Amino acid sequence: MSSLSTEFVGIKSPNPFWLASAPPTDKEINVRRAFQAGWGGVVWKTLGSEGPPVVNVNGPRYGVVYGADRRVLGINNIELITDRPLEVNLREIKSVKRDYPDRALVISLMVPCDEESWKAILKQVEDTGADGVELNFGCPHGMAERGMGSAVGQVPEYIEMVTRWVKQHSRMPCIVKLTPNISDIRKPAEAAMRGGADAVSLINTVNSITSVDLDLFAPQPTIDGKGSHGGYCGPAVKPIALNMVAEIARNQATRGLPISGIGGITTWRDAAEFMALGAGTVQVCTAAMTYGFKVVQEMISGLKEYLEDKQISMSDLIGRAVPNVTDWQYLNLNYTTKAVIDQQACIGCGRCYAACEDTSHQAIAMGPGRVFTVKDDECVACNLCVDICPVENCITMRELAVGEMDPRTGRTVQPYANWTTHQNNPMAQAAE
Repeated sequence: MSSLSTEFVGIKSPNPFWLASAPPTDKEINVRRAFQAGWGGVVWKTLGSEGPPVVNVNGPRYGVVYGADRRVLGINNIELITDRPLEVNLREIKSVKRDYPDRALVISLMVPCDEESWKAILKQVEDTGADGVELNFGCPHGMAERGMGSAVGQVPEYIEMVTRWVKQHSRMPCIVKLTPNISDIRKPAEAAMRGGADAVSLINTVNSITSVDLDLFAPQPTIDGKGSHGGYCGPAVKPIALNMVAEIARNQATRGLPISGIGGITTWRDAAEFMALGAGTVQVCTAAMTYGFKVVQEMISGLKEYLEDKQISMSDLIGRAVPNVTDWQYLNLNYTTKAVIDQQACIGCGRCYAACEDTSHQAIAMGPGRVFTVKDDECVACNLCVDICPVENCITMRELAVGEMDPRTGRTVQPYANWTTHQNNPMAQAAE
């Protein structure tokens, strides 16, 4: 039986599935229900400084992007950090950690960007017995306008400075949560590492407006006729998150830095993909908000079954795909494939034909009886037909062997060569 037990920067949990800092982790009752459902850890919704609590809006807080079947693809959130008193949150955290000592309990923090504010809250957090802190440098709305959240996360120097304060004034493991609203995710990760961070978590929400009400002519969610940009999360942001996790995992300066992956994780497969790209734990929000806390049970059973089928351990999975992530210039430009249609599986819908004929390379022919075949002399192997075919594995890509003739070019397939040495590359020519 594959073990999912996890130790992440010294924080132990029975599995790598944690709830992210968000509305589902704002109260003791929620967190207890989450642990009872099987979650391995929780990052408590972001706490702020002691004093008058943050004021959240009292109207709609979410905007949604739906798929064709009304499945939630993404949620835009304009809620701020916890609006409950700091003392209440701290008391509840201490109570939960006492009753669930085997679960990871990390506290998300966001306070003004001065050393005394961080020093003051860290002492109070330590007294709860929590396992660590996550510095929220990612929130793109509301708090950013006050010089916190992504306003810090977009400035590497600030990230390094605050992280140093946290490590100086606290014994707890420090995870730095990064904003995706930046041109190069490696820079803030490197800054966190220089500041002494034990790990990074990413991605936080993407700055967005999800839709516009065409009757009110205002962004949604709408508050008294007005709307605002907010933080976008859910399955739609997963590709962005995977890329940024991979960038940190393969960057020479941050290689080996522990990563907690966040962004659109809905199934065990999503989690496994993050882990293959270097994440040691994963954090979930939208899936829990959409399907309830028990969604974690499918994640746990699915990941266990996958590891057993592959006969690998969790440690074998983490980072396994990183060596295969490269830059475009190093891809094999001589690698050649052709689309193949399985006539037995084909249902004759014609979607491949329409897509290829109208928007691609006119490489699929339609014969009598709506029989669709690939024209190898036109096929550039873009695999659009594979992606839009409604029948799984009906269309596949066949690799041409080295030495085999490509009917499209009339040339034989050659061994590996990339753009750095290609005859059309002026820089390669200059190097010669």
